[in-house]
Amino acid sequence: MRPLKVGVILPHLEGWMTGETARWSDLLELARVAEDVGFDSLWLADHMLYRLDGIEPFGVWECWSLLSALAASTSRVELGTIVTCTSFRNPALLAKMADTVDEISGGRLILGLGAGSHEAEYHAFGWPWDHRVSRFEEALQIIHALLRTGAVDFDGTYYTARECELRPRGPRHSGPPIMVGTLGERMLRLTARYADEWNMPWRNTVQAAVDLFPKGDAACIAVDRDPATLKKSVSIHLDLPSRNRYPSKDWITQMRIAVNAVTGTPEEQAEVLRAYATAGVSTVQLWLEPMNPHGLEEFGRVLELLDGP
Repeated sequence: MRPLKVGVILPHLEGWMTGETARWSDLLELARVAEDVGFDSLWLADHMLYRLDGIEPFGVWECWSLLSALAASTSRVELGTIVTCTSFRNPALLAKMADTVDEISGGRLILGLGAGSHEAEYHAFGWPWDHRVSRFEEALQIIHALLRTGAVDFDGTYYTARECELRPRGPRHSGPPIMVGTLGERMLRLTARYADEWNMPWRNTVQAAVDLFPKGDAACIAVDRDPATLKKSVSIHLDLPSRNRYPSKDWITQMRIAVNAVTGTPEEQAEVLRAYATAGVSTVQLWLEPMNPHGLEEFGRVLELLDGP
C-alpha cells in the first residue's frame, strides 16, 4: 500500500547525530532501528572533509567501509550511496566494490553516482578538480559496462581499463541499479543514457521537484529513451516535532537556516510524501532531524499512515 519508497540518510558526518559524532555502534543501532520501524532503504553520503566559510571543518566516515558493514548487519533494507563521487576511486575498482557489496547484501545495493561538489576535499586528498563532468563521463562508461556485461576495454583521456573483467559476479547478473544525482544538463544526458534512476537533491517541496521534470524528460528524449523508464528520487530535509529538544552542531544549524524543511504533524508529513508519489517520485531519501533512534521511531507513525488506506 505504500505509495513510494522511503529511505533515511544515516548520520556519518561529524557531529550530525544530535550534536554528537556517530560511532560504528551508533550507526549499527540506527540501521537496525530503521529496519525495524519500516524504512525501505538506508543511504550514505560520500565525502571526506568539509571546509566551509565561517564553520569549523568537519569530516565524514568513509562510506564504502560502512556500506560493507551495513550490508552484513542488515537483512531487508536497500542500501544506497547518495551519491558516491567517481573521482575518489578508480572506476573499475568502484564497479568491483559495488558488485562485492551487492553480494554481501544479497542484492540490496543501489549505486548512486555523482561528479563531486566540494573542491576543498579534492585538494586535501589529492584528487584533480578539473574537468569533473568529463572525468565522470568516462568513469560512468566503465562502471556501466562492467556492471551490465561483466567486461570492458576502455582507453580514455582520464581513465583506462583494458580487457577488464568482473569475476566472480554478484547476485544480480546485470549488477545493482545505477542512480545519478544531478541538476546539470550535461550530467542529465549521461543519466538518461546510462542510469536507472535520477536523484534530485534537496527538493523540499513537491513543486521544486516537478519543476525539474521537463529537464529530465528532455534528456531522455535526446537519447531516444522513454522518459517513463527513468525512475525519479528526491532527497528531502524533514524536521520532526521533537527536533528542538536536541542540540545541533553549528554547521548543521547554519546550513539549515534557509533549508525550508518539511514540517508538521505526522498526518501532514504523510500527505506531503503522498504528493511526491502522485507527482511521479518513486523514492525519497530523508535528512531527518532529530537523527537518533527516537527520531526514527517517531517517524514510524508517518510510515504507518503511508501504509494505510
